[in-house]
Amino acid sequence: MADPTRFPHIVVHPPALDGSRRVTEGDVTLGLASHLDDVIEILRLADLDRIEVEESDLIDWLGGGPDDWPGLSEHEL
Repeated sequence: MADPTRFPHIVVHPPALDGSRRVTEGDVTLGLASHLDDVIEILRLADLDRIEVEESDLIDWLGGGPDDWPGLSEHEL
């Protein structure tokens, strides 16, 4: 469970070859996301669901923002 008195530093890492993106808090890997909805679920499971995923300053999006999922085609959206 996350400590509510401190602000987490979440990083969504650049896409891997398959388009998935690792989500970390500090040195801890929270999960692997293939879509924005996965990031939301990973944060929910880590008790960090109070974070506005697409707009929060607490999340660093490396290698592209919340709309950048190169492993997805238009047909899957």
